[in-house]
Amino acid sequence: MRRLSPVARTTYRLELQRAVAGGVLETSGATFFMLIAVRVFNVSPFAKGVLAAGASFGLMLSPLVVSAVQRLRWRAARAAALLSSVGATAILLSAAFPHGNLFVGCCVLALTSGMAAVPLMTQIYQDNYPGNDRGRLFSRAVMLRIVVAASFSALAGAALSGHLEGRFRWLIALFAVVNYASAYLLSRYPSRRIARARSASPFQALRFIREDRLFRWVLISWMLMGFGNLLMMPLRVEYLANPKYGLAFGAMAVAMYTGIIPNATRLILNPVWGWLFDRMNFFLMRFCLNVGFMLGTIAFFTGNGVAGMVVGALFYGVSGAGGDIAWNLWVTKIAPPHRVAEYMSVHTFLNGIRNLAAPIIAFQLVGSLGVATLGWISAAIIASASIMLVPEIRSGGERLRRRTPEDVSANPAD
Repeated sequence: MRRLSPVARTTYRLELQRAVAGGVLETSGATFFMLIAVRVFNVSPFAKGVLAAGASFGLMLSPLVVSAVQRLRWRAARAAALLSSVGATAILLSAAFPHGNLFVGCCVLALTSGMAAVPLMTQIYQDNYPGNDRGRLFSRAVMLRIVVAASFSALAGAALSGHLEGRFRWLIALFAVVNYASAYLLSRYPSRRIARARSASPFQALRFIREDRLFRWVLISWMLMGFGNLLMMPLRVEYLANPKYGLAFGAMAVAMYTGIIPNATRLILNPVWGWLFDRMNFFLMRFCLNVGFMLGTIAFFTGNGVAGMVVGALFYGVSGAGGDIAWNLWVTKIAPPHRVAEYMSVHTFLNGIRNLAAPIIAFQLVGSLGVATLGWISAAIIASASIMLVPEIRSGGERLRRRTPEDVSANPAD
């Protein structure tokens, strides 16, 4: 670490501390918010759907957030800290006034504000981490977050077991405190203002889809891969637990195949993919990750046995480990350095749309097509996304690379 600049060392130290908070907060959206909504408040199906979509709303709003930060001339870290504080305040409000609809609304606001800050964080990683170490440094924080999330899930689950209605407010208050701690850490990150936008439109960043051919090509490939992957991801629990598929596994078996095996693999291989991100042709890396998700889908849903589900879970973990890094950092390989936040906001905006649509479509199709057929369709979509990357693997992206004069010559704002 001694070869890192003071800015990189400070950022990395704060990232590790924030990873502890991030691990705790990850469990809120993944598990405990929905558990409380269902078991304590017995909210309506519509409210459950809105809560499940909270993170997607944040992704879709990220271009507006980046545009507002540009207009206000704020540092990226200051804006991210403010969003974290908004989420913390919303969670605290839900603890103070426990009511079903208010709880759902506050949780959605917290999830939205957290995900809306993703492009700002990617810009900070671009500015503060050296290009040849960016993936490695990011992956270490991800590893810590995974360990904390798993540990906190177990501890909180044990504490709430049989006492959910009496203790849930303390858990919500803890999430608020941790979110405030994350905001404090973010406020200390070295960062600068995001480069000025050419247009006052809140969605002006979407122009890069038209202007940057390479970016557009990778986005199309990524959307196909993500859509194919997300067709099957939400069906894993349904496939294992629903008796109509002939399995009817218990809770422990479901946790093993959907959580324990892939997350253990993800934890072990995360630093490997971080190292590869810094040194490997990005398009080849994305191709390999796609193939892993494709093979995982085929093995998991068409393997007809425990061996297939184990192999599928392993492939999901292998590709998930690299996906953590590639999803958060890939635009640093494509975008002009001072436009990273804007490029990332386009990516997250499209991801939000995809994340909302794919699960709905999946549950509509599985009833008529069956899980195995839908699995093969998913694999075919991912394969088509991978084939799109082959020309870019050979050319290193130069086949489509083009920058507008404004983006080549423009200087960062500060």
